[in-house]
Amino acid sequence: MKKPDYHILVCNSFRVAGDAQGYCNKSGAVDMVQYLMEECDDRGLDVTVSTTGCLNVCSQGPIMVIHPNNLWYGGVTEERIDEILDALEEGSAVEDYLITD
Repeated sequence: MKKPDYHILVCNSFRVAGDAQGYCNKSGAVDMVQYLMEECDDRGLDVTVSTTGCLNVCSQGPIMVIHPNNLWYGGVTEERIDEILDALEEGSAVEDYLITD
């Protein structure tokens, strides 16, 4: 199996009990997954998109993580996805949206 160039994780706030209750889920992360997948496909990016359980940074959600770059983005919206993917194609990051310590 060929590994994709990127693996993008989108927090969907699933908890141990299985219920999606957190901020990311309530802020439209589910709808963003479809948009993200379509946008990656339109751009011809070799990407796998996955949803995750809670990533424990709810105060900065919705959260999106891009591997292998280890880029953690917060406050993700569809508009920001476009900017993030533009930067990814250029080999850079959108510093304003990165979650930092």
